Amino acid sequence: MNARLQDTQPALSAEQAIGQIAVELPGSTAVFRRLKLDFCCGGQISLREAAAQKSLDVDAILAELSQLQRSTNLPGITSPAELVDHILTRYHEVHRAQLPELIRMARRVEAVHRDNPDVPAGLADTLEAMHEELLSHMEKEETILFPMLKTGGNAFVVHPIGMMRAEHVDHGEALDKLNALTNDATPPQGACNTWRALYAGIAQLNDDLINHIHLENNVLFPQFEASSKAGGCGTSACSCS
Repeated sequence: MNARLQDTQPALSAEQAIGQIAVELPGSTAVFRRLKLDFCCGGQISLREAAAQKSLDVDAILAELSQLQRSTNLPGITSPAELVDHILTRYHEVHRAQLPELIRMARRVEAVHRDNPDVPAGLADTLEAMHEELLSHMEKEETILFPMLKTGGNAFVVHPIGMMRAEHVDHGEALDKLNALTNDATPPQGACNTWRALYAGIAQLNDDLINHIHLENNVLFPQFEASSKAGGCGTSACSCS
């Protein structure tokens, strides 16, 4: 897995070109699409001008866009319950929002630029498979593992943790495939704003998923694996004797 572990976000301004925002702020394309703001062919005009043309409140748009500027920092969280809640809001909710938009853009790029030798053929299908796998993975965490962890865990919690670790390996392999298809999310020379925004979103997905897996594998799970190993089989922590 290749990571771009950055925690800096470009400042938002109504004077920025709407196409520039689309490329630099993953997730903004979904906002622009909903508001019918053309960030691709008409992306050279400022956000202020684009909003004025549609009689939209530019400050309201900026406020919505600012919600997409997400930090990778862990804000003073120590307890497993707090970690779980942070993972749910910072990563699970984000994955559910970001992947459908990436799939939509990938299908468009593959269709519009199908004759371009650099087109990432099969990218939309790869993203769709990742989406399905992540939805299944997150549902298992949310309905089985995380409730166990939030109540302190038990001697058998290592088994669902082991399953999640194995699925994390699969997610890493999917990211490697994604990076191979997109030249590490590097758009080709002359790529349109949609193509560039797609790759910016894929770079964010890559970073988000790596950070998500790191937080679970290296911060959350070890707290319970250590206590289970210390308890051992046949002790008061285990009921199989």
